[in-house]
Amino acid sequence: MGQPQKTDRPVRADALRNRERILTVALAELTCSSDVPLSAIAKKAGVGQGTFYRHFPTREALVMEVYRYEMLQVAKFAEHLLQTRPPDQALREWMKRLAEYGMTKAGLAKAIREVSFMRDCQAKVGYAPVIAAAQLLLDANEKAGTIRAGVTTDDFFLATAGIWQIDFKGEGQPRLAWLIDFVMAGLCAGAPLRSVSQ
Repeated sequence: MGQPQKTDRPVRADALRNRERILTVALAELTCSSDVPLSAIAKKAGVGQGTFYRHFPTREALVMEVYRYEMLQVAKFAEHLLQTRPPDQALREWMKRLAEYGMTKAGLAKAIREVSFMRDCQAKVGYAPVIAAAQLLLDANEKAGTIRAGVTTDDFFLATAGIWQIDFKGEGQPRLAWLIDFVMAGLCAGAPLRSVSQ
């Protein structure tokens, strides 16, 4: 019996460009409206329906790929912050970025919720980089002694859940800063470095 032949071919450069264009347009359009027609995204991306559906056969596939890409960007930002700032400042700035992402991408967030309720989708898989980034920040802070020991990512996301409820119109920014201060105070209470300095 012979070896099965590989059917994986390298993706052509023009196919990659088409995919990137579709994702860029989809991000902008879904941010504005969760129910934008897929045909409108294809048209604005300058690709035909066949090309569009070859890359993204369903609305769910498109939304989840945009979501995965955005989550990777948020996660990479955590690494950047840890390289350029003290751990506690990096954690604070990352919380702010995460909250701003949630507020400015309201249409995308709604689209993600819609596809995740349609069937058993992999939203949590797309969220894995954000959980890993939070763990990275928490570990760096625990090692530096700037937060209490034993804070888990579950604890962190439960503590920051109120941030997602802020309406950025009007008084949103000052309230966001206050909530981040509030969460940081809770994370820092009982931290080894804080105890020594008091």
